[in-house]
Parts: sequence; structure tokens; C-alpha cells
Amino acid sequence: MQNPDANGSLKLVAIGGGTGLSTLLGGLKRFVGERAEGLWLDSLSAIVTVSDDGGSSGRLRDELQVLPPGDIRNCMIALSEDSTLLSRLFRYRFRGSGDLAGHSFGNLFLAALADVTGDFAEAVRLSSEVLASKGHIFPATVSDVRLIAELEDGRVVHGETQITAARSPVRRLRLEPEECLPLPEALAAITAADAITVGPGSLYTSIVPNLLVASVANAIGKASAIKIYIANLMTQPGETDGYDVGRHLETVTMYAPQIHFDYVVVNSRAISSNQAEMYRADGAYQVRLDEEIYDSSAETEFVRTDLLDEGEMVRHDTERLARVVIACAERARSRTLVG
Repeated sequence: MQNPDANGSLKLVAIGGGTGLSTLLGGLKRFVGERAEGLWLDSLSAIVTVSDDGGSSGRLRDELQVLPPGDIRNCMIALSEDSTLLSRLFRYRFRGSGDLAGHSFGNLFLAALADVTGDFAEAVRLSSEVLASKGHIFPATVSDVRLIAELEDGRVVHGETQITAARSPVRRLRLEPEECLPLPEALAAITAADAITVGPGSLYTSIVPNLLVASVANAIGKASAIKIYIANLMTQPGETDGYDVGRHLETVTMYAPQIHFDYVVVNSRAISSNQAEMYRADGAYQVRLDEEIYDSSAETEFVRTDLLDEGEMVRHDTERLARVVIACAERARSRTLVG
């Protein structure tokens, strides 16, 4: 396990997708180039899943044969200056009932730039420059990958949208094609990192797909960085029903046994009764931490703290989450210096 060097410099890589990853990045960007918890966050990179096939991303994927831009766009916005007009423009979603209805401007911009440059990864890089993003964003792969899930009820379903709609536990997940490769720059960022985070995000559609890309799990496992798993707040109906923190970790380990997590970050505050009732109607429940795992684990440190946002929806508070991640890196650095 490597730790940030003596001068407090920190290179951090965040892996995931969906709302969870963009929430984390939105908090971490505030500390890029700033000292926080004794550390200097001088490099921030995100590796983002590209298996989405629904909504605007799915339509562009089918019509233009471009990688799904939605999660990438959300991460670029999260790392940009919130007040800029361009950031607001990238969030804009067309209304009405025509061909543009439902598309986000950011998705269209990325798709167009990918076509102009002939390179989706280059389009992401250039778009990030346009938005003055405080970090580097890498698609997990530039291959046109699709998720395939074998479900507990015996069905085999293709695509992220169908997996979510199936409402059946996943027995096994794989990518098609299975031999898809990551960007060399993404692997280099993992190798050079002082800290690597995995999550939060949908277990089977945002987290595991990144780990199925060839060489990614091996690179994370071999990296000398500290590894931090960020637990989800709520279960996902039909996919992670009844999953506690331990079951989430077991699933990640099943697909990526090379990775050992030094820290697991878990929310400690119960959601409100109104939130519990609202989510229960959809079949979602708060993710719990088995106290036996928490008390008995010697190799992994469980960090429990209040991470809830104050809004109506159950979300991580972006700044609290970022501070906890940086504090884990600082704790590891302090131990190395003392040792």
C-alpha cells in the first residue's frame, strides 16, 4: 500500500459511473490545487463506465454508433466550474416532442466532436478543456461494449436498460465483447495513483462493468495506492435486494479478487421515515453494515460517518464524501510517516 508522499501531494483516481461518481467528483474538485486534511490534491482522474444504452445516450449510440456520452457528460459537468454558462449549457435538455426531445446538449456536443475528431477519448479530452474541468476523464474502454446478465430466474438479458427492467437478481455479469481493452492513459493513472476509489454507484451497471474491462482489475490490484470502497446508500430494486455492505463487497471481490480495500466508507445516519416510505414504495431500502463484519475485520478499516445530503432524495453529500476520502488518504500517510 502506497501513501501520499511526505510533501502531502495526492494523485487520486475515482472509478464508477452514474450519479454516484459525479457526486464524488463534484466534491473532490473543490480541493484540486488546494490543501485539505493536510494533503495537496494535485491530480484527479475519473474512469467512467460506458455501457449505458438508455435515454439520450442509448439513442445516440444506436443512431450514430458513438459510445454512450451520458455518464461522461455528468462527470465533466461535475468537474467544471458550476457557475459557467458552458456548464449550464451542457446540462440543458431539449424539450418538446421532436427528434431532439430528451437529448442533452452535452451528449450531442460529445457525439459531434467524436465524429469530427474520429476519436471518442479525444472528444472527451477536448470537451473537458472547453469546460475547464479540474481533472482528467477516461472512458473505461473505447470498445462498443454491451452488458449481458444471466439472471437468477434463468433469463439472459442484453443491455443495461434490460438488466435494470428485469427486476431479477443477477447471477453473472459479463461484457460483450469480453476482450475489450482500456485506454493506456487510464492504466497509467491507476499505476501512478496514491489513492483509488471505487463507487458509489449501481453495483451491476456502474461499478462492476469497469472491473470487467481487461487489465483494469489487475492494474488496481497491483497499484501501490490505498484502495477505498464507497458503499451505496440504498439497495437497487431487482438487482441488490437484501444486499448489505458486506454483500456488495463480496460481489466486487467475486469479479475482481485482485483488489483488497484498505478502507470502506459507510454512511452512519438513518434516512428519515418519509424517505424510507418513499423508497420502500419502489422496493429500495437503506444499505446496512453488518456489525460483525465491522467489528471483526482486521485488514479493512470501516469508516462510518454521516454522509447524507439534506435534500428530499437520498443522496451523498458531495463535500462530506470528498472530505472523508481525503481523510482516509491522510490517515494512511500519517501511519506510513510514523512507521
